[in-house]
Amino acid sequence: MRIRLKYLSEDVDRHGNVRCYVRMAGRPKVRLRKMPGTPEFMEEYRAAVVAAETAPRQARVMARGSFGYLCRLYYGSATFKALDKSTQDWRRRALDEVCTAHADKPVALMRARHVRKLRDEKADAPSVANTRLKALRALFRWAIEADEIDSNPARDVHLIRYATQGYHSWTLDEVAAFEAKHPIGSKARLALAILLYTACRREDAARLGPQHIRGNRLRYTQAKNEHRSPVAMDIPVHPDLRIAIDATPRDHLTFLATEYGKPFTPAGFGNWFRDRCNEAGLPHCTAHGLRKATAARLAERGATAHEIMAITGHVTEKEVTRYTRSASQKVMAKAAMKKLARNTR
Repeated sequence: MRIRLKYLSEDVDRHGNVRCYVRMAGRPKVRLRKMPGTPEFMEEYRAAVVAAETAPRQARVMARGSFGYLCRLYYGSATFKALDKSTQDWRRRALDEVCTAHADKPVALMRARHVRKLRDEKADAPSVANTRLKALRALFRWAIEADEIDSNPARDVHLIRYATQGYHSWTLDEVAAFEAKHPIGSKARLALAILLYTACRREDAARLGPQHIRGNRLRYTQAKNEHRSPVAMDIPVHPDLRIAIDATPRDHLTFLATEYGKPFTPAGFGNWFRDRCNEAGLPHCTAHGLRKATAARLAERGATAHEIMAITGHVTEKEVTRYTRSASQKVMAKAAMKKLARNTR
């Protein structure tokens, strides 16, 4: 049985050879050169889908004053270019999706009710709806400052409230299950150790290398906001991380690399690590869940908010609280229960 992959298309050249491409509407096609059906082909396919999703849409003539024209101005602005690439990507994706139906509409006629309608088109996926609204807010804030519009139609539109536990926080048993599947010396085990013992984000895990270790310290600048408000990290190298590093062969500037010796993209690393989780029978676990687990474990063991921030690189206590709320509740409940001493009189 042959399984069709989304966005995959084929054609035959003049020599009779079958050529495979990833084709996505409004984006340049990406040629796939590996042998179909092989693991290398699937990795190339996944990377091509990510590349197509994040690539700029192909040029389209937009009238001045239209929504699409405003988006093009925003993408070319110094404000947008100063954003981290990951932020640029999700904002562009959200705005380009709006452009597919509304690019030619005049921005001057846009009102709050229109923004609410755009938000509510994604109401069945509240996080996606809120991402779209955040992108629109950012666009209109810039447009006000750039004197491209006179009022901000998104100003009084609120995010959708919804309950979520966020990323699953790994348990000790889940870490043990992953380690049982991926032994010391494997790339997957090294990835786990980097994520678990540094609490770094996936974009940092993909960039770390021997050059970031000096003596027994790991020093690097976080990728998030590195061009606007960089956060420099300087943390001890955990003994288990050192063991994993020393036991894993490498020939590259980064600890982790693709099968082709290239650095991972953040999305590519996240997808690759999820596959390793699936192999260990942990389909609900993610790279980001290890960052959350490390912060929660530190809280359970009595670390203060500022001590946790020194490891995770968060810049406000509010951010840390999101990761450690459940763990802090357990610690406080245990302390409170001890104060319920039995009345012996």
